Amino acid sequence: MKKYLSLSFDDGPNLAGDSTMSDMLDILEKQGVPASFFLIGEKISEENIPVIKRALEMGCDIENHSWTHPDMTKLTAAQIIEEYEKTDRAISKVTGKIPEFFRPPYISVNQTVFDSIKTPFICGKDCRDWEDDFGVEDRLKMLLDGVKDGTIFLLHVTDGNTKTLKVVERAIPLLKSQGYEFVTVPKLFEIRGIEKTNNGKLRTFL
Repeated sequence: MKKYLSLSFDDGPNLAGDSTMSDMLDILEKQGVPASFFLIGEKISEENIPVIKRALEMGCDIENHSWTHPDMTKLTAAQIIEEYEKTDRAISKVTGKIPEFFRPPYISVNQTVFDSIKTPFICGKDCRDWEDDFGVEDRLKMLLDGVKDGTIFLLHVTDGNTKTLKVVERAIPLLKSQGYEFVTVPKLFEIRGIEKTNNGKLRTFL
């Protein structure tokens, strides 16, 4: 029986052309692995559209991570919807497709957030890679500990996050050697036969 994992990356694309997302795509392409990228809408520009399109050409998917990366629990329902829909429009203008999934900034949610957005909410297994002083070895250990079939990883391609580049480059062959196959988040839902609807929960394992 096959075992599946999904890599997902937050906070792209970068305003200056996105070296970290580009470098991550280099690693994924070399390893033959697709991933899911949750983008911040206001960061999308003519300058980094080629990076987004490259991700699509590699079999990656582009998903919604809000417009300005706010704590959505501090917003009204109308503001939440605006953050979400504005990002959907910006992404679909580039990709030709409305995102199927949403990851709330800071994984901060309440009932108003769940009620305002209809697509599935994706969390993920993280390795504290947003902490600059959390080293490569610590990140790698945390990422690999407790991995199981159906895990979605939550990582960041914030510009300059070179430690996560090193972690992913090492983690992929290690996990492949354990019999795991990497697929995108939408593909993981498809494999599991799970309907792509908001069930009022944050999903980390499928």
